[in-house]
Amino acid sequence: MKFNKIATLLLAGSLFLTTTGCDKNLLDQPNPNAPTTDQFWKTQDDAIKGVFACYSGLQQFAVYYRSWHFMAHRSDESYSQSPFVELANFTRFITPDNNFFISSFAWNDYYRTIYRTNQVLTHVPGIQMDATLRSRLVAEAQFIRALSYFDLVYFFGNVPLITVEPTVATRAPQATVAQGEAQIIADLQAAIPNLPLTYDAANKGRVTKGAAQALLAKVYMHQRKYSEASALFTEIMASNQYSLVPNYLDNFTATNENNAESLFEIQFTGAVLEVGQGQDNASSSESHDRPNFFGPPGPTFADVQPRRWLLDEYNKEFTVTNPTQVDPRRDISIIHAGNPGVFYGRTFAQHGWNPNQIYWRKYLNDRTRTDENFTSGINHRLIRYADVLLMQAEALTELNQMAAAVPLVNRVRTRPSVDLAPLTGTFTQNGLRQLIRMERAKELSGEGTRWFDILRWGLMDTQAGIDELKARDPDFNNFRLGVSKLLPIPQRDLDIDPNLKQNPGY
Repeated sequence: MKFNKIATLLLAGSLFLTTTGCDKNLLDQPNPNAPTTDQFWKTQDDAIKGVFACYSGLQQFAVYYRSWHFMAHRSDESYSQSPFVELANFTRFITPDNNFFISSFAWNDYYRTIYRTNQVLTHVPGIQMDATLRSRLVAEAQFIRALSYFDLVYFFGNVPLITVEPTVATRAPQATVAQGEAQIIADLQAAIPNLPLTYDAANKGRVTKGAAQALLAKVYMHQRKYSEASALFTEIMASNQYSLVPNYLDNFTATNENNAESLFEIQFTGAVLEVGQGQDNASSSESHDRPNFFGPPGPTFADVQPRRWLLDEYNKEFTVTNPTQVDPRRDISIIHAGNPGVFYGRTFAQHGWNPNQIYWRKYLNDRTRTDENFTSGINHRLIRYADVLLMQAEALTELNQMAAAVPLVNRVRTRPSVDLAPLTGTFTQNGLRQLIRMERAKELSGEGTRWFDILRWGLMDTQAGIDELKARDPDFNNFRLGVSKLLPIPQRDLDIDPNLKQNPGY
């Protein structure tokens, strides 16, 4: 399901507040292209358009169009050699300026999206329309609000918690992480009963029950509530709605989107429209530009690269049917001198790239273009079934149920296009824990999950954890305990609301 920017324009940013006055000048007429809240939210069609606007918020510049990827790739799997010094320093945990565009833009765009969901949740319940559809639309908005707060809470920590349609005078309380998590949980618990397991082809891409269950389970994993998380993962698996696609590559290209492995994708299209990308107007493309920053030099800016330890981990295992074939996920995930593929029409050597450098390949358009042009239409697979299986294995391991966890890891390892030997034997809890963590690193590399993993595992909370991360990523030498785990709250918002408190250390 690709979202209609024209429909979204009816709600873009915020609906204009109704104004009153006694001036009857003929030129003072309502703008039909900018309906007020009194004019909108009347019909079923208004409700549908309002929810489209919520989905469109996820496509914005500083959400999944671009900034989310930079924020999520501060983990130990990536680094930056970008000549854009502020960006490179951002990935090195050197952030002296708390107005740096990544964090400040993200703050704006996430709250713009939340504002739209709050409008839906305020007005749609009162619209006379099909009751089942109304409940589903409300549930979709609840999920999008929960997803937005999921990112805000785990990137910024204590954030303002806005759950009603605000006015310009609204000053929301700054919630703790625990309060933010509680709101996310409440939204998802309310949404799950009203979401369908699946949709028809015309509505593919909308939020399903499985997507909401998976996001809720992820919050429980962060809270170390492993039994609650495992119960949700069990429901997802028992629904029989999802499976691993045979071809691992199908998860990262514009073909086979919204496939059987996908629980939730951010929908994009590569069509070039009139005005830029990632912007909040009807003429903006609904594409994203992650590939322009995450690929090799020349066709892209090569601003974010994988760490070599990840390549080394791939190189340790070979397929069952061909003992000389390294883990096939390696060459789908990483461009390197030993990758025999063709990238943007030429081989690694033909491009003249430095053989000592490696680059991300997932989500690139290298198979269909000669360079990137800021208009990638590849959907971002935010929650995959492989992620669910490995998280369930992790939850079961933490519950000391290793025998039940191992087969789930093996389902990921033995996918036909991966074809690695299954894990066998018995395992200690810590031994299997470490194996699962490394399997997640290889299966989900470059997808933005690694930041949330190391956050969930508590590796950024102790010096021992930082030392482990430093061994893989020297950028963590700059990491300050109690500071660097969170992004700074933008100074402009602190100036507007004196009740907001900056995160420690900034």
